[in-house]
Amino acid sequence: MASRRLAKGPPCRRRKLRLCGDGRQSRRRRPNTIAALYLSTVAKNPDPSLKLTSLKGVTRTLDDWSTMFHLTLVILPARPEASAWLPVARRIFRTFRDADCRTAYCVPGPPEVARRVLADAADEALVFVDSDRTLIESLGLERLPAFVHLRQDTTLVAAAEGWDPREWQRVAREVGKAMAWTVPEVTGAGDPPAAAGWPA
Repeated sequence: MASRRLAKGPPCRRRKLRLCGDGRQSRRRRPNTIAALYLSTVAKNPDPSLKLTSLKGVTRTLDDWSTMFHLTLVILPARPEASAWLPVARRIFRTFRDADCRTAYCVPGPPEVARRVLADAADEALVFVDSDRTLIESLGLERLPAFVHLRQDTTLVAAAEGWDPREWQRVAREVGKAMAWTVPEVTGAGDPPAAAGWPA
């Protein structure tokens, strides 16, 4: 039987080509800078004993706030630009407000700043003020806005840092799965473009 000769091709360019899992060659792609920022840190389980105060002045431990329900948090930076994400949060909260989870905003600043950022939205959902950034630091968050889902025992289910609509949709799916509830469409017309956000 005649032996088969492999056709000779041009030499591999190591800087541009790599082998896929099935042995095929493919060109390298430059990493997406924004995506790399989202993946640079991983949120962690917060301290259940940390104290968290609502905009109405009620202070409880995180464990107490989540005793009856999961917590679904949209954490916004303490700056005027954060209001651009209120429509996003409202879509999420509108779907989950009747589910077995507590939807809430969190702003890392004093009450007066939280009210300026949230405006009328402050009357539509629970609001936490994290003036000393205790919750943010305990969660290990480094970029805001963020979307966080915590179980009743305060362990982390999912989190998205910065504004990556796909990652926020992923967290929404995790909430819907845990609650056996409808999953909201996170994005909508007029939303801000994807961005890494601001340092927490």
